[in-house]
Amino acid sequence: MTATVEAGGVAFAVRAPAATALWLCLFDGEAERRVAMVRDGDDWRAHVAGAREGARYGFRAEGEAPFDPAKLLVDPQATELDRPFVYDPRLAERGADTAAQVPKAIVRAPLPPLDLPPLTRAGGLIYELNVRGFTMLHPDVPAAQRGTVAALAHPAVIAHLRKVGVGAVELMPIVAWVDERHLPPLGLRNAWGYNPVVPMALDPRLVPGGMRELRDTVAALRAAGIGTILDLVFNHSGESDTLGPTLSLRGLDDTAYARAPDGTLINDTGTGNTLDVAQPWVRALVLDSLRHFVARAGVDGFRFDLATVMARGPGFAADAPIFAAIAADPLLRDRVMIAEPWDTGPGGYQLGAFPESWWEWNDRYRDDVRRFWRGDGSAGALATRLSGSSDVFGAERTRGVSFVAAHDGFALADLVAHGERHNHANGEGNRDGHAGEIAWNNGVEGESDDAAVLQRRGADARALLATLFATRGTILLTAGDEFGRTQRGNNNAYAQDNATTWLDWTGRDVALEDAVAELAARRRAIPALTDPTLRHDARWYRLDGAPMRDGDWAKAEGFELRLPEFTLRVDRVARSVALTPVAPLSR
Repeated sequence: MTATVEAGGVAFAVRAPAATALWLCLFDGEAERRVAMVRDGDDWRAHVAGAREGARYGFRAEGEAPFDPAKLLVDPQATELDRPFVYDPRLAERGADTAAQVPKAIVRAPLPPLDLPPLTRAGGLIYELNVRGFTMLHPDVPAAQRGTVAALAHPAVIAHLRKVGVGAVELMPIVAWVDERHLPPLGLRNAWGYNPVVPMALDPRLVPGGMRELRDTVAALRAAGIGTILDLVFNHSGESDTLGPTLSLRGLDDTAYARAPDGTLINDTGTGNTLDVAQPWVRALVLDSLRHFVARAGVDGFRFDLATVMARGPGFAADAPIFAAIAADPLLRDRVMIAEPWDTGPGGYQLGAFPESWWEWNDRYRDDVRRFWRGDGSAGALATRLSGSSDVFGAERTRGVSFVAAHDGFALADLVAHGERHNHANGEGNRDGHAGEIAWNNGVEGESDDAAVLQRRGADARALLATLFATRGTILLTAGDEFGRTQRGNNNAYAQDNATTWLDWTGRDVALEDAVAELAARRRAIPALTDPTLRHDARWYRLDGAPMRDGDWAKAEGFELRLPEFTLRVDRVARSVALTPVAPLSR
């Protein structure tokens, strides 16, 4: 911890090896008191007698550029902030004092550590949700709780999660983030949170009750048999490129950001900078953050955005030190670790290359399943994906997290109603987001009142969902896709903190939701589906009942899979997926 409560005061420490002077800045209201800190190797230290828990503070550093003592800097290891980050051009203006703009860290003694085994296991249903958008319009959640982590503990929310068979919620980023600098002039703000500044401080907009609120919510979900996974971003920080704001690491030790031999920032993330996790001190910050959320909140694990960055040094290494450090850590080694196994840099696509203990988002599953139901994909590719993607993860065990839609891209209902993106509201001329996403509109682009079109779209959506729930191993469903959420064709809604991303609970398709609940019940009745161990006793048949031959796969419109525990029949022409347990369903 950077700020440690001790008898008689608080001890502060922060890393800034290249600074020539450093001040601890204590705040009483808007009044600032500066305390000169003393160098201790790469760190600077100060002990403030009489300081207590609840004190608000920041730092100022002096030295050669990019040091700028006019900038108030947030403690990279802060665990609580007094307010959210709000972008202001002064944050990037050299010489402009930013004490009025920058949140202050709060000295807080940590909660007693928890010693809980993880609840989440491979083979379950992960439910990805945006904390704010999930309950902003929920009629049963009290207005004061809507859009917060605490709302996830509401009985109505937990009842819905249990209804659709959720094994673990995966919370999109809840640590404090700052808007990208181009958003405020457009009247927009970041709705997803993938632009963090400090990795341990919860965003006060989402978690106003701080770590205690997160801890209590995790406990309530756990009591209902539901685990909690945090989506964390360690590939970049919200300080962006050289024109971005100076908020924390940039003003204290910008060697945290990877640079090319000529000194320019490496941008393997597409966001302006890349954290250099190959450096031991950056890696230690990552590990401290993971331990913090396990020990203080009891979370089951983590999903890592653009996770390839974490193993760069500068190229991706399957034996990167971060993997060994997590595997050896007594707090972390039994937690779920999920990689988004790509970034935007050279050699960034690394699906299947992460350690055997890690799970990986499987975008090849997404694409092959979509292609099959669009009509231009093969039954053979679909069969491979349904069976666990042995071509990616090997023949013994699948580590894939299979999904057909996620926060990034079309909502499931939109991918069968839109052949092209409609991102005009993002203010980037409809150039942002994936231009070539695998989707189709069933003959009419966007909304339609044609009964035949709506029937086809409904059948396609149900076929996609049924395929997902009939897939071996771990599956992921994005919140609202079980009842037809729509973003009106926006496939990059990161800047839409409004009804575009807020779930419409009163207008949801309850019939579709009930169908998903039935799919979840069937999946639970067949343990062979949730077992990530791959099977070698599968028998494949053509739709006419004849055994499938190698030459049949290319032209097949579906197939029948028979195993001792269940039969699965997929028929593209009929738009149907029938999963039949051998044993009767138990209720």
